[in-house]
Amino acid sequence: MNPLITTGQRPGDRTALSVNLNKVALLRNTRTLTIPSVTRAATLALQAGAQGITVHPRPDERHIRSHDVFDLADLLRDWPAAEYNIEGNPLHNLMDLVRRLAERGQAPQQVTFVPDAVGQSTSDHGWSLPQDAAQLVPLIREAQGLGARVSLFMDPLPQAMAAARDTGAERVELYTEAYARAHGTPRQAEVLAGYVAAGAAARGAGLALNAGHDLNRDNLADFLAAVPGVEEVSIGHALIADALELGLAETVRDYLRCIHRASA
Repeated sequence: MNPLITTGQRPGDRTALSVNLNKVALLRNTRTLTIPSVTRAATLALQAGAQGITVHPRPDERHIRSHDVFDLADLLRDWPAAEYNIEGNPLHNLMDLVRRLAERGQAPQQVTFVPDAVGQSTSDHGWSLPQDAAQLVPLIREAQGLGARVSLFMDPLPQAMAAARDTGAERVELYTEAYARAHGTPRQAEVLAGYVAAGAAARGAGLALNAGHDLNRDNLADFLAAVPGVEEVSIGHALIADALELGLAETVRDYLRCIHRASA
C-alpha cells in the first residue's frame, strides 16, 4: 500500500511526516517480551499516511536496538514510497549500522547526524560549525557513497547555514525545542522569527530543510505556516503520547491534518 496514494498526496505537495518509533521500543524493552512491536507500529503509521519512519539507535540500545534497524529496513521494502531516516551520532554507532544496511542493499534514504553524547537522554543541541566540520566531512561523504542523503541537526542559527552547506550535507534539521517551549507565550513571535531566518538562510545556501524535536499537535501547524519550505518533520515523543489517547492510526492522521492546515 502506497501512503502517498492513500492520503491523496503527491510528492512535494506539503511537508512529509516521519514517525519516530523510539518510544515504542522503549516501552517494549521494559519487559522480556516482543510487545509493543516496532514493526507493527511502523505498519500502522504508514497505513495511516505517514510518509516515513525515523529511528535513533543509541549505543546503549535503551530503546531502538540493532535488530529493529534491520527489521524496519526489511519492512520498508514493501513501502517503496516511504522514507527511512536513521538518526544518531556518526562518531558512535550510526555509521556501522548504515554500512551494514548498505551491504544488504538497504541503505536508508536519509541519515541525520546528531551530536549527542553516549549517555544523553535526548538530543539537546546542534552541531557547531565550522568547528565540527573536519570530523563530519569524511563521514558525510561516506554516507553519501553508501547511498544515503545526509541531514545535519542544527540550532536555528542563520550564520551557520553556509558552513553546513560547505560540509557537503544536503539538508539541515532545525532543532525546534526552543520554539516548542516558547509556543503560546509572549516570546513565541520572537523565537519563531529566528527559525524563519534560519530556514531562509538554509534555503539560500542551497540546503533542503527538515525540522524536529518537541513538535506536537498544538504547535506544528503554526511552525510550518511561518517557516516555508520544510520538507520533513520527524516526530516521536508527542506523537506516541497522543497515540495512548487517540490510537496510533488516528494520531498520525491528526498530525497530517495539522500539516494540511499549515499549507492551506
